[in-house]
Amino acid sequence: MSKEPILILFGKNVQKHRIGQGKLAELAGLHRTYIGMIERAEKNITLCNIEKIAKALKIDIKELIEK
Repeated sequence: MSKEPILILFGKNVQKHRIGQGKLAELAGLHRTYIGMIERAEKNITLCNIEKIAKALKIDIKELIEK
């Protein structure tokens, strides 16, 4: 199964901005393995979780979906 380009882009942007997988998970209130799955484009993340990650990283949501 091929991965959706938007999920790959999002995952790469999370990796680019993150402060450590465990720390990001803690700040966002999400599980560490879930963050890893997002970074590998294995999960189709919800808008609510996108917002949690952006807030934890202290960035605008648009930075997570821009090329």
